[in-house]
Amino acid sequence: MTATAAFPGISPASADSAKTLAMRAKRMKQRRQMFDLVAVSYLIDTLLLLIYAYAGTISFGTVPAYFACALVLTGGNILLSEAGFHDRFKDHYLVVPTVAVNMAVMLGFSFWVPQAAFLFLGSLFIVFSLASVRASPGQSLLCWGAMTAALAGLFLFTDRPFAMPHGSISERLATLLVLVLTIGRCIFIGMYSSKLRETLYKRGAELRDAYQRIEELAELDELTGTFNRRCIMRMLNEEIDRAERSGAPLSLALIDLDWFKRINDGFGHPIGDEVLRTFAITIFANIRSFDRFGRYGGEEFLLLLPNTASEEAEAMLERLREIVAELDWTAFSSGMKVTLSAGVATTATAESADTVLTRADSALYTAKEMGRNRIFAI
Repeated sequence: MTATAAFPGISPASADSAKTLAMRAKRMKQRRQMFDLVAVSYLIDTLLLLIYAYAGTISFGTVPAYFACALVLTGGNILLSEAGFHDRFKDHYLVVPTVAVNMAVMLGFSFWVPQAAFLFLGSLFIVFSLASVRASPGQSLLCWGAMTAALAGLFLFTDRPFAMPHGSISERLATLLVLVLTIGRCIFIGMYSSKLRETLYKRGAELRDAYQRIEELAELDELTGTFNRRCIMRMLNEEIDRAERSGAPLSLALIDLDWFKRINDGFGHPIGDEVLRTFAITIFANIRSFDRFGRYGGEEFLLLLPNTASEEAEAMLERLREIVAELDWTAFSSGMKVTLSAGVATTATAESADTVLTRADSALYTAKEMGRNRIFAI
């Protein structure tokens, strides 16, 4: 869909600008959801640190320091996102820089407050769970490698006594909550990621259905539901090629509704449209599954009859003529009668589509000259 089609009544440049703004707004909303998750996660960690502080595991000064870092990181990300800074980059989530900064905070506090390292190191799971929602495989490997190097430096090249507090009942409670809430957040992020994938899958399915519908509309006549002229002509060429390869006969018929202009003039165009639709449905219901039927133009239709010799094709068209003539057309308007005339031609060796259509058209002209409501084969 072009920008002009998506935003009718405005110039292409304005439409493109509107599409860009709409895309940025959608991205901003998605980022805001992620930042909300990060902010809630930091708030949970802060409350857990407060329990450790009351238990005497860490100093109370650690809590506002950690909260200040959380506030600066999440607040800064939100402000930059709302200002459109993230949209300057291909990865508008800035996955790698965001992971790097948050990982530095967690490892930094693990080094500074080793008594509560269990909490900070556990929060690395949250950081990487959130990152995995939007990270590419390359970004994931890069972040994992950086984390491995940083943890190796922290564990192998320092002598900090990283602890999992459990000395008192308060510490045990806090540590239990750290474990439970860390796992819970990972589960929630997994559910959030699953929901995103489900949404994307549904949108993909809807998009595939829409494209399929567009393709169908591109091949079908909007009024009658038959193949349109472009499609039926392509099918004619394909059937001619197939007949040449197999040596099987191919017949076709140009069908015209008799005096259709009189129906439009006498009963109105809406009735005329209903007549065309009813005629098309009737033909569809009485041809074989491998026959092809399409609107050639106006009230003219083209019927392709593969593996059908001239005599058989003429008999089939005669049967269709009788069926159409015997329909109760008075349901549309009192006194209405609809008949058809058709010219039938069978392809000869190395005959082009234009040539056989010309012969069928000549046969149709002869049928009309003979009084209409009849079939003529040539």
